[in-house]
Amino acid sequence: MVSKRTAAAAEQTFKPTTEQLIEAAGKTVPDVIAPGLRVLFCGINPGLYTAAVGHHFARPGNRFWPALHASGFTDRLLSPFEEQELLQLRLGVTNVVARATAAASELSHDDFIKGGRVLRSKVRRYHPLIVAVLGVGAYRAAFARPKAVVGEQDEPIAGAPVWVLPNPSGLNANYQLDELSRLFRVLRRAVEG
Repeated sequence: MVSKRTAAAAEQTFKPTTEQLIEAAGKTVPDVIAPGLRVLFCGINPGLYTAAVGHHFARPGNRFWPALHASGFTDRLLSPFEEQELLQLRLGVTNVVARATAAASELSHDDFIKGGRVLRSKVRRYHPLIVAVLGVGAYRAAFARPKAVVGEQDEPIAGAPVWVLPNPSGLNANYQLDELSRLFRVLRRAVEG
């Protein structure tokens, strides 16, 4: 486990250079996953900043970590460098598409279809209680659900109920942190039943 102080120091000292961001294209970020998770959060795909530092939702301005905390999933605001602590809370992180791009718009329809198959396989292997896809467009494309909206879905993935939440990227202006946190809180209450 990485200490809070060590994670903060790593975060402050490592900001990728332009060259490192360019080199991050196509890289992957290891899943934070284990059997028996309460929620497996599933991003669209890693951005270049995230791939360069090797930790999920790492770009400054991404609201995943603040929404996770504000919704009560975590008792303090975690840094992306502390992502392994999620496993102690029975939470995990993966992506629909594993390879990093500068923008999700660089992904093809085939990327999403293949990513949906891979995600289905992960869910079969690890049996999370709930899968939360963070991006309605990614869910629609990966699982052929063109009319899906944010919220609980009517069809499971490999037996696990599915929730679709907004993409927490700071570039998603449709959802501010308060609304994003509210939706994460609705999911948390569903998990706690």
